[in-house]
This record gives sequence, C-alpha cells and structure tokens, in this order.
Amino acid sequence: MLGTAVVALLQAQVAALPEHRIADIMKPLASPAEAEKNIALFSFAITGVIFVVVAGLIFFTLWKFRRKHDEDEFREPAQVYGSNQIEVAWTIIPVLIVFILIGVTARVIAGVENASPPKNVTKITIIGHQWWWEVKYPDYDIVTANEIHVPSLPDGKAASYLKLESADVIHSFWLPQLSGKTDLIPNRDNFMWINPKEPGVYFGNCAEYCGTQHANMLLRVIAQTPDDFKKWASEQQQNAASAAAMTPERAEFEALSCVNCHAIKGTVAVGKFGPDLTHLMSRQTLGAGVIDNTPANLKIWVNNPQDPKPGCFMPSLKLTDSELTQVVDYLGSLK
Repeated sequence: MLGTAVVALLQAQVAALPEHRIADIMKPLASPAEAEKNIALFSFAITGVIFVVVAGLIFFTLWKFRRKHDEDEFREPAQVYGSNQIEVAWTIIPVLIVFILIGVTARVIAGVENASPPKNVTKITIIGHQWWWEVKYPDYDIVTANEIHVPSLPDGKAASYLKLESADVIHSFWLPQLSGKTDLIPNRDNFMWINPKEPGVYFGNCAEYCGTQHANMLLRVIAQTPDDFKKWASEQQQNAASAAAMTPERAEFEALSCVNCHAIKGTVAVGKFGPDLTHLMSRQTLGAGVIDNTPANLKIWVNNPQDPKPGCFMPSLKLTDSELTQVVDYLGSLK
C-alpha cells in the first residue's frame, strides 16, 4: 500500500511541478545575483555581435560566389594568398575581446567578494552532506536542515554571510536568484553572502555531482521580514515541545536506533549523522526537498526512505504498523 502511494505521489509531483520552483537567474533579487546577471548580459552582447558578424560574412560569401544560372560551370573566385592586415586583425581583435571579458568579470567578482558587510549581518554555517544540507546559526545556537531562514529588507541591507563546509565530498551551493555557485570542499572553508530584497522562498540545489542522489539535494532560502525572522529564531531556540514529558510515542522513538543518527534538543537523541529533528514539522519539506512535509508523506518517509529517495543513507527500520504509527505521531509533534 505504501509503495503504491509513493509511486502515485512522485508521479503527481513530476506532472505538476509548480512554476514558482523554477529559479530564474534573469530575475535576480539580491545584489550578488544582480551583478552576475549584468556580466552575463554583457558577455551575451559581445558574443552575439561576434556571431552576427561571422554568420553574416559566411552568408555573404555563399551568396556572392554562388553559381549563377547563366554559368555552365563553377567559376572559382580570385584567391588571395597572405594578407598582413587580415592576419593582424583576426589576431588582435579576439585577444582584445578576451581581455575585456576577463577584466570585467574579475572586477564584478572582486566587487561581490570584497563588499563591506552591513552592520546587521546574520552568520550562518552551511555543511553539505550526501545528500542534504546542515544549517547552523552560531549566534543563535540553532541547528536545522535544508531550509535557510534569513532576514530581508527592500534596500538589501539585511545581509547573511554564509560559511560553506563539506562533511564528505565536494558539493556546490547555488541559489540562482540570490548568488552564483560556490563550492563546498572537504577541509576547506569557503564564504559567500546574500541579501534578499523581497520576502519569499528562493529555490536552489547542489550544482556539483556528488553521488546517486545529487539531483535531489535541493535547498531553499526563506527570506522573512526582520520581525518574522526574530520570531522564527526564538521558536527554534526552544527545546522540542514534546521533550517536556515522556510519552509512549517518545519512548518508542528513543528505543530505536534513530537516536544514533538524529538529534532532538532536550532528549537523549544526540546523533550527528542525520539532520537535527528538534523542530522537524516547522520545515516545508522532507528529504532535502524531495517531498512536502505532511503527515502522510512523513509516514512514507519513515517507513522506507528508499522509496522517495533511492540510495539515501537513511535505512528502513522495518517497523511494525504499531511502531510506525507511534514514531510518526511523535515526529509529528515536533513543531
């Protein structure tokens, strides 16, 4: 039954992929992405002119030296052997174009990377795992996964500085409407910044092949007004709502090996291998964006994560119906 439900769920999602999930790099909503769009348009303009000139010369030559209807045989045009002027032109002009593109690109990259941070900076550490994103807020003592909440102001003066790390292989962090790609490399820290100018949800993904589920290593940035961000942060700093009392559902969860991989603040679950589950139900998706976070999908995910995300490192525990219901009920209480 659950297997059939998974197939139907995935088919429906593929058939009706929401248009708003398509991140358009030509609609930037942050300063780094806007700078990168401008350099992209500049490059397109130069290469477009080159294409028009070269294609125009080719078609002119084809038309000019085509065989005429009144000619009985092909007439070879006059051959020119050696021209210093032409040789100099097609050497110098391409070199100049390349240096112009290099210079402009370097200036844009330097401008983005060397920009002075505003006073109200939100520091976030992103750690890439196969195949999900760990998100830490060191100034708030918050750990979450796959969804990055950041403050947003219309003037772009609410910036978030991201420290990018990898726990295993090379990943690449890409949010097309907010910034360009930046790699996450083992044993090396990279940095980038974003400043969403409009509240909303911005979609991204891993842009470096990192294994079987690379295509399903999705992420999203949820930009909020400063007040909404503070409210979210305050809620995330609290222990899980169900950590105050030992219920049968909680006891069942803590009796399983889930606690070895996952952490839930205020409980015996202190695992680090998988995502922190303290406020699991406050997230929009499960499995790094593979399925929406609903009670029905949560049951499918816990029963056998390999159905919606084949090859992921979370195993099926082969729970009985009673155990599955209790675990899902407990996880569903983690608001």
